[in-house]
Amino acid sequence: MAQNIIEIEDDSFEKEVLQSDKPVMVDFWAPWCGPCKAIGPTVEALEKEYGDKITFTKINVDENPLSPSKYGVQAIPTLIFFKNGEIADQIIGMVAKEKLEQVIKGLL
Repeated sequence: MAQNIIEIEDDSFEKEVLQSDKPVMVDFWAPWCGPCKAIGPTVEALEKEYGDKITFTKINVDENPLSPSKYGVQAIPTLIFFKNGEIADQIIGMVAKEKLEQVIKGLL
C-alpha cells in the first residue's frame, strides 16, 4: 500500500472523511477480496498523481462493520467519494483507471 493512503477505522471515519477540507476517496475493501487487491495499484497510481488535491483512504470492512453498513456497502471493492462531508460519487467493483480519474477530476 502506498504510504500516503490512510488506513481508517469506524472510530476515525468522521474525522478523516466527513470533516476533511479536501475531497476524500474511501476504498471499502477486505484482505481476502481479489478485485480489491487488483484495484490497489490503480488507486496507488492515482494517489501519487492527485494526492495533494484529494485524500485517499482505505477501510477494512471485516474489522470495521459500522461504516460500510451506514453507507450501504454490499459489495467490495466499493469506492465512495466524499466532498464537504457528503457522498459525491460511488463506484462498485473493478473499473479502469480512466473512470476513477474522471470521478476525481469531477470533484476538483
